[in-house]
Amino acid sequence: MSKQPLIDFFQKNSDMSLQTIINLTNHFEDRRFLKNEFFLREGKVSDLLYLAEGLMRAYTFDLKGDEVTTNFFTKGRQVFDHASFFLQTPSEENIQAVTDCVGYSITFEKMNTAFHSIPEFREYGRRMLVKELVSYKKRTLAVINKSAEQRYEDLIKDDKEIFQSAQLKHIASYLGVTNSSLSRIRRDFSRR
Repeated sequence: MSKQPLIDFFQKNSDMSLQTIINLTNHFEDRRFLKNEFFLREGKVSDLLYLAEGLMRAYTFDLKGDEVTTNFFTKGRQVFDHASFFLQTPSEENIQAVTDCVGYSITFEKMNTAFHSIPEFREYGRRMLVKELVSYKKRTLAVINKSAEQRYEDLIKDDKEIFQSAQLKHIASYLGVTNSSLSRIRRDFSRR
């Protein structure tokens, strides 16, 4: 499988030279996932995956044993459980393919080797972590200070492709609403 999508991603999102990027991508392995296949299971330690095609979702279980979707990963995103990957501890989440997916993965050890040997990659990693931290902060605040309708509208604006492949019950749990509330919100939006 060609690593061109991974090369294109790093060219778009970093200041690394093409040769540095090509050397870096040699640390990544090709990965394919069929729909419903797991990239990560709760209790295992996370690798990092660049998603070139497809949709994945992260989820955990609430105190009643119900699934709660905590994140969606669309094409062009990095997929991993941050705490599990960086602390090398068992994950508390599952990450599963919603559609057939193609990507490139790297282990923590290989990532650390690249961080220590490629200064430009270290800077890219710092920026990526800041971006992810800001994204998590915005999502946390949105649950507190935005209505379900506003969160729905933001999701449509930011990640419209999720609605093409994800089950509505997964979208509802991600937005923090019931299935019937999501149906009502969708109905109201379609009337606008």
